[in-house]
This record gives sequence, C-alpha cells and structure tokens, in this order.
Amino acid sequence: MTTGTDTVRIAVIGAGAVGGSFGAALAKAGNEVTFVARGAHLAAMRARGLSVLGPRGDIHLNPVQATDDPASIGPVDYVMFCVKLWDVESAGAAVRPLVGPITAVIPLQNGIDASERLIPILGKDAVMGGVAQISATVAEPGVIRQTGTFMRLVFGELDGRPSQRGAAFHALCRGAGFDSTNTSEIIVALWEKFVLLATNSSVSTLTRLPFGKLRDDPDVFALFEKTTAEVAAVGRARGIRLPADIEARMLQTIRNFPPEMMPSMAVDLLRGNRLELPWLAGKVVALGREVGVPTPTFDVMYAALKPYANGAPA
Repeated sequence: MTTGTDTVRIAVIGAGAVGGSFGAALAKAGNEVTFVARGAHLAAMRARGLSVLGPRGDIHLNPVQATDDPASIGPVDYVMFCVKLWDVESAGAAVRPLVGPITAVIPLQNGIDASERLIPILGKDAVMGGVAQISATVAEPGVIRQTGTFMRLVFGELDGRPSQRGAAFHALCRGAGFDSTNTSEIIVALWEKFVLLATNSSVSTLTRLPFGKLRDDPDVFALFEKTTAEVAAVGRARGIRLPADIEARMLQTIRNFPPEMMPSMAVDLLRGNRLELPWLAGKVVALGREVGVPTPTFDVMYAALKPYANGAPA
C-alpha cells in the first residue's frame, strides 16, 4: 500500500471501454494507475499508449502502465474491477495478490450480482459495490471512443456504512474531472441501473439498432415501457426500495440518450462476440420466477437472443 507518499495506487482490471475511460481520467489526474489487459489491446497500449476520444476531450496516455499479469502489480489502494460478467470468478481469483488489508475492490460490471460473486473469492471486507454510467466502446486496440458526455461512478460499502476509503475515492474521482457519488444505498443504485440496462440492452440488442432508430415508433417504445415495468416489479418483490418514479425516470433517460448510442451487449452481438445475456435479461427472467412475478416481455427477448449468447451461431 502507499506509505509515506500521496500517490494513490489503482489497478484497472479489464481495460476495455469502462475501465479504460475511467482509468485514463484517473491517471491523467496524477494517480498511479496500472491497466490489466490482454491480446491486441494490450499490445497496442504498450506500443502506442492508450487513447480515449470523445466530446469530453481526448486523453492520450503514453507511456501507459499495462500488464497481463495482475500478480506483478502488488497490493494497491483500489481495484477497479471491469471485466465482462462471464469472467468475474476467474479474474477475481487472479487479483488476489493486489488485495491488501485496506484495499477496496470496486466492481463496475453490468448486472447486479458481481459483488456477491466476488465476496467468496476476495472476502467481504475487500469488496464494495459500484455502478459505472458511461457510453463507450473500444474502437480499435488501444483506442476507446466515448459517446456523449455523461461519465459517472456511483459506489459505496455494501453494508451502507460510511468509510474513509469511499470518501477518499470520491475525492479522487472529482479530481479526475468526472461525476461520482459515494452512497449509503449502493444496492438500490445497482438496481436502478439494472432497471435501465436490462431494458435497453435487451431491446437494442434484439433490434440491432441504436436508440435514435427505436424511440420514435410507439410500438417499439412500448417494449421499453413493458420491460422497465417488469424489472422494477421484480426488484420491488425482492424488497429493493426502488423510487416510485423509477420507471418514468428511466424511460425519460432512454429518450435523452444520444441517438447513435448502443448498449455494449448490442455492440457485442453485431461483432459476433459473447453476450452478457444470462446476467441481464436472463437474470430478470430467473429472479421473476423466484419471486412469482411474471416477465412476459423479457421471456420473449431472452429466448430470442439466447441462440447468440455464446457468439454468432455456427
């Protein structure tokens, strides 16, 4: 850990669109950030650095601290855990050497269960909850392109208590120039994002279209309305204190998205990649069955997308 210095050590596990964007901003602000990546993306970062391009202004980090071996980094203050949902367990085991007695591991996955999946691997003291709000994609190896200007992290301790590490990370985010909230209600925040993301990822992926091509047709927009209501009903049945206006607010958010924006799952489908479907639409269907809440629209979308879950069908 940091001793006798003001330098904060941060490891970004999964330097894709989310990890790369937030990690680059934190590195530019003077923090010691090491990115864990692999393949062509890692090779490009080593050769040419990391670029984040978009309407917030461009960031070029060169040289950039990047590796494919988390164990080579040593203990850090914060682990920003940004791998895809199917890699949570394997990546969680790989980051054990980074976790010291006061390290905070902040999962920034889609879905709602990354924290509970990490606790058996890293221990409940290490793991916080986190929500990333950004639209970005890896345009090519070493280059991330952001859509729109919104960029925000919401995080907090899973038991709701205030913590010094949460307050310190909030200050780091502010210093790096993006919005952040250190909340005592991170479970509610996770579910608020889940209401939005389970909905928009499913509709956009099923139609293969960005929001600007979807929201003006009342028949298509009805899909957003029905799925938002279904996932919110599941959350409330599970005892999550969702705000009464969550459905209306999320529908307004969808109306205000940049027209060219597409959720990452839709981008993955178009690229023939594996999908996070089981943890998004599939999770809504499974939880709905658990609590006896019908999810007919999600049932259809999940079934229609399931043949693509492991990539383009052979």
